[in-house]
Amino acid sequence: MTENRPSVSLVLVLAISFFSASGCAENTSRVGNPQLRELLFDSIMTLTANREAFSPIKNLHWGIDPLDAMENYRHEVISADTEEKLFYALEKVSNARNDRHLEISLVENGIRLQESSGIAGGSEIVYSSPVKILPDYSDSSIYFISDLSGDQEHFLRGTVEPGDRILAVNNLQMEQYEELVRPYHPSSYRPNFRWRMAEDLTVKTATLPPTFYQDHLTLELERNDGSSYTVQLPYLHPDSIPWQNISEPQYPGFKLEHSTATYDLYLPMEGQRTVILTWYGFRETMIPDVDELMTMAQQNDWLDFNIIIDGTRSRGGSAGAYAMQRFTSIPFKTTFGNLRISDVVPIFTREKRDEVNEGGSLDSGVPEAMDDGTWLMDWLDTDVADSVSSRATYSNSVPFKLAHAPKDSDGILQPAIHHFRGKMVAFFVPRRGSHLDQFASIIKDNSIGHIIGMTAGGYSNTWEWEETIKFPGTDQPVVQFMWDIGHTIRPNGEILEGNPALPDELLQLTRKNFDIYYQELVRKAMEYLNG
Repeated sequence: MTENRPSVSLVLVLAISFFSASGCAENTSRVGNPQLRELLFDSIMTLTANREAFSPIKNLHWGIDPLDAMENYRHEVISADTEEKLFYALEKVSNARNDRHLEISLVENGIRLQESSGIAGGSEIVYSSPVKILPDYSDSSIYFISDLSGDQEHFLRGTVEPGDRILAVNNLQMEQYEELVRPYHPSSYRPNFRWRMAEDLTVKTATLPPTFYQDHLTLELERNDGSSYTVQLPYLHPDSIPWQNISEPQYPGFKLEHSTATYDLYLPMEGQRTVILTWYGFRETMIPDVDELMTMAQQNDWLDFNIIIDGTRSRGGSAGAYAMQRFTSIPFKTTFGNLRISDVVPIFTREKRDEVNEGGSLDSGVPEAMDDGTWLMDWLDTDVADSVSSRATYSNSVPFKLAHAPKDSDGILQPAIHHFRGKMVAFFVPRRGSHLDQFASIIKDNSIGHIIGMTAGGYSNTWEWEETIKFPGTDQPVVQFMWDIGHTIRPNGEILEGNPALPDELLQLTRKNFDIYYQELVRKAMEYLNG
């Protein structure tokens, strides 16, 4: 890492001195002036150097020093003389750290954008063209049509076929387009970047500057026979597009039995003793949904069945270990986590204490721990407080968020009283990560099951910290900025961020197999389970 960066206190002293001498702190506009923007940039760099929980293994994957990468945008921030330019310059600064969890948000009285759809603090309505795109993971240069509207009136000119290759986007060659949009996409792991960029290519959001868009989306495409054509596609309200769902999950030999917000349960139509769970996330109603599953399993004699967990559509959360205790007979080590010791830790501790006093530590409004928050506060008030006093760089590592075990635990969790006793297979792709990556690493590092497919998204940290940044020396807010303030530690002892669990059996999603990808996953899973 780059050394000898200014301290927070030094930046503040410089800011105060500047404003005392110039008197220009008054009547500051949302975009400031070059001097203010340079002070803002310096303060972000200083806070990042002091707060960020850097992942050396991720930085090796990308081949960068994140602080040096951020520094590359200094001039762009200083010269950003409009709100739009400043927002996107700061977006690049934030994304230079290559962290999927981190984003900048619009705040009250801060930067305003004429178009703000799809970004935090902006409009939620995102208009979409009537096609979907995926990357071909057998070739880093190939992206292709993976789904399209069933309404032919949505295609203004030309016809589009599933599997057709993307050659150019709005007259930019695909390789050039990817290079230009890369700084606007936060991504901890390259395969996840390709997936998210492909998904976002067909929607119109404020993630990219308005100059990237036209009134319609123009794609140059290549058919399987090598011939090329151009098509113009409108941007439509997402609810108006009847997708054909060509690349959505299909499980030959299984039928849908039960659905919850957490999973869809599929049972075999023929004599197989295997269930499939299409998994959707690890928060909100996950615990009661899993409890309902286990009640059904007991009543219907499914506990001896094998279990296939399809995590290709899953979001994150924090309660994965609770589910795992009911999906395996094997005791397992859970993930761990730590805290980067910085100026935010005392404030973070106070906020967590307030949460606990009001009913427990929360994740998106629901409790994320199996106790009442005592385990977390015991750690924050003792070990973490001692780390602050001793000026340590990081705290000790403890079971993840103290959600399932206290700080002195070895993190080994036992199966629940009622649990599945058969073999386990899991499917993952680089679409999403966070707690899903933790779930995958628990399976992999504890040899609980057999992973088929690809890696998950490759991003996970313990906690993030966000605050409204202001021009130093003023009360003028700019944007909400975020920092990753803790490592997630895999059961094997490695930092997880940018370091996903590898599959036991690689099956890449490609232009040739995308429409039968799930059939292939199921076929390989049944071969493993029956073998």
